Amino acid sequence: MKDRVFSIFYREYEKRLEIDILNSEIPHHVAVIMDGNRRYAGQLGKTRSYGHAMGAEVTEKVIEWCYEIGIKQLTLYAFSTENFQRSEEEVDGLFNLINEKFLKLYSDPRTHEQEIQVRVIGDRSKLPAFLNESIEKTEKATENYRKFHLNVAIAYGGRQDIIQAVRDIASCISNGKLSLEEVDENLISKHLYPAPGVSVPNVDLIIRTGGDERISNFLPWQANGSECAAYFCAPFWPEFRKIDLLRSIRVYQARKAERKLEQSYRASKVVNFLKIGNRGEKFEEIGQLQSVKRQGIS
Repeated sequence: MKDRVFSIFYREYEKRLEIDILNSEIPHHVAVIMDGNRRYAGQLGKTRSYGHAMGAEVTEKVIEWCYEIGIKQLTLYAFSTENFQRSEEEVDGLFNLINEKFLKLYSDPRTHEQEIQVRVIGDRSKLPAFLNESIEKTEKATENYRKFHLNVAIAYGGRQDIIQAVRDIASCISNGKLSLEEVDENLISKHLYPAPGVSVPNVDLIIRTGGDERISNFLPWQANGSECAAYFCAPFWPEFRKIDLLRSIRVYQARKAERKLEQSYRASKVVNFLKIGNRGEKFEEIGQLQSVKRQGIS
């Protein structure tokens, strides 16, 4: 009975929260660090592969939730360059699981009905051939879709991304395709993953599960450059719920409102300063005029 009452209360709260956030600005691009799969499995006395499998199921739900809410771009941190340091068994298991999910994205009618464009960011040369084949197959099948963009970071590192972009630009300069004067922030952004000209845009909101409050070399250029909001939550990734996603968006909206208020306050201070300055000039003019009149009388 107690669980049933809580479930009813939870659903009602989730519904009200969703209505609330839909009345304000929804972030365009959300990025997620899906942390805690292994700790979740350990907590239950299960294998690490069990934790990754449960996390993958939540990932499918999050993609659907983001689409429903109106988010246009979702980037998921599936496998970092640091993850290669894990055991060969775990890495192979992860690649097999990721491959399975890409094949499902390829064949799932929702992918095509909802026009989800799927792209991978990261160093593909480090991935096994069978996974690259599934990635290319899925990317090719969805390349013309524009309603929702799903970016999956595999073998990805933020600094590595910037390094490859700099090398690519240096090569273009060396070949005479670019001049040094053309290099600016916008050009560097265009040369980031996944390919020159179609890079991942600035991030509005980063979510990290599992309790750690760090970004872990994830989209440093796109996140820091846009001063995005960050939401750190305690649940492990397999425990992540729609209400957690809604709460993260509420944090983004609150931060957006605070920034607007701060900008408005600064603007009013400038206006007041200018008004005081103008009054000072008028007082000075009046003083000079009175001085001239006094001189004329005398």
